[in-house]
Amino acid sequence: VQLQASGGGLVQAGESLTLSCAFSGRTASSYVMGWFRQAPGKEREFVASRNWSGLTTYYADSVKGRFTYSRDNAKNTMYLQMNSLKPEDTAVYYCTAALSRPYTDYTLRNKYNYWGQGTQVTVSS
Repeated sequence: VQLQASGGGLVQAGESLTLSCAFSGRTASSYVMGWFRQAPGKEREFVASRNWSGLTTYYADSVKGRFTYSRDNAKNTMYLQMNSLKPEDTAVYYCTAALSRPYTDYTLRNKYNYWGQGTQVTVSS
């Protein structure tokens, strides 16, 4: 499995960005995909994912109402629409994937096996 994240950049507070993650190497529909981020000096933290059934999308409390997760299995691509960006959203954003297994909490970093290289998002105040 290979993951390629893109779409990061430098924006001002209140602006929007859309991140993309291209998935290759396997059948995307068999995998759960998620977004994590890591700010300088901090642990990598969960941002958004969709559960193993594909029916529920989870968001970190800090991004609820501002970020929207989506994926297009036909295009093997996952997206993160980020609106109303804040300086505290500044981080390297990573896309990640794991073979889908029932009743698994995909908000947990250690449930994922594959990671992309990350894309930098910088929000200026």
